[in-house]
Amino acid sequence: MEHEVIEKQPLLNKKGRINEEGWARYPLWQYDRTAVKGGKLKIKEWDYYAIVNQPKGYALTATISDLGYAAMFAICYVDLNLKKVSQTDALTFFPKGKIGLSASSTQDNHVTYSNSKLRLAFIKKGEHRHLMVACPSLVLPDGTVGLDFNVVLTQDSKMESLNIATSWEENRKAFYLNEKVNCLPAKGTVRRGMHKEELLLGEAWGVLDWGRGRWTYQNTWYWASVSTLIENIPFGLNLGYGFSDRSSASENTIIYNYVIHKLGKVTFQFDESDLTKDWHITNEEGRLNLIFSPIVDRSSMTNFGIIKSDQHQLFGTFSGTCTLDNGTNISLDKLVGFAEQVFNRW
Repeated sequence: MEHEVIEKQPLLNKKGRINEEGWARYPLWQYDRTAVKGGKLKIKEWDYYAIVNQPKGYALTATISDLGYAAMFAICYVDLNLKKVSQTDALTFFPKGKIGLSASSTQDNHVTYSNSKLRLAFIKKGEHRHLMVACPSLVLPDGTVGLDFNVVLTQDSKMESLNIATSWEENRKAFYLNEKVNCLPAKGTVRRGMHKEELLLGEAWGVLDWGRGRWTYQNTWYWASVSTLIENIPFGLNLGYGFSDRSSASENTIIYNYVIHKLGKVTFQFDESDLTKDWHITNEEGRLNLIFSPIVDRSSMTNFGIIKSDQHQLFGTFSGTCTLDNGTNISLDKLVGFAEQVFNRW
């Protein structure tokens, strides 16, 4: 069952449960932090961006998140040619919704963070998402010291995105509200050390993961994403499962020329003992037959006993076929994207 929501509405009712679970082509649910039941320390809010430059062989990521007990700020540089990752992060404790993340992905907003080693600013104004990120001390995989990027991602108001609102079967007051915006064209500059690179139109593409929710204590999820061009037409994939009750809708979709082509259940087949081996990705309708070949594993582990996070975000290439709603087959030939397995207990 894939229930499409088509009307704007408050996300939660007076009991703290989702009014209408399902998926939507646009962000229709109205999130209100004060309507969440169960304690403010359990609320999770995040804005995550990934930008992939396939011709140049690298990716950039940036995160601002309020996870209840702590706020996390992170940046990462992924070198696909050297097969190495450089990253840094910072934590503050008990933010309680005060870092300034927006209640809606569509509203203009300005959220920033800085300390002695890391600076981030995410500015949403109209159709533009302006990312300003810097870490002068970050040692990149080739030995260069210092990274900053000043990039604008454009999100036309007519672009469809994958939106989902679902709850957990064991606790319907625990919920997951998420928007994935694929195929965001990127322009701006990337500076590594003293070398400044101007992004060329059409070579770098971004994805936004905008999420708000109140989770259950322990979860494992899987997510794969691609944003690029195929024969000069914007193409994207958003595939994921394992997180909340998806009986009302999945978040699986093909994006072609900024239009959603909805998929049902998707399965990732991979070697649990070695995530760097090829993954086989299929769906129950037979519309996906993909091989994901990892190049580099961006991994991190945090373990404080009752709080644990084990994350593997693998950047690599996708090859195979997928089928649009009208039956058109699309061939993928080593398109760069990522797939991840994440375990969280908090």
